[in-house]
Amino acid sequence: MVEGIRFLWNATRGERLRPWRSPYLRWRLETYSGKRAETVGARDFWNLFWREKQQFFRFLRWTGEIKGYAGSNKEE
Repeated sequence: MVEGIRFLWNATRGERLRPWRSPYLRWRLETYSGKRAETVGARDFWNLFWREKQQFFRFLRWTGEIKGYAGSNKEE
């Protein structure tokens, strides 16, 4: 879960208290939902989060798994 939190920290850089203003998350929301990034507001962000929270947490677990695979391939 630490890797998931690290992802969120990096993805919301500059807009941590207002994640719906993050250019990266706006782009991801546009890609996922089809709604134009310029029109994404707080309500849109939280509605999508609430509707898709299971997928969101699954994604955060996946980021930790991928980081684990990447870390196990390091040469000593």
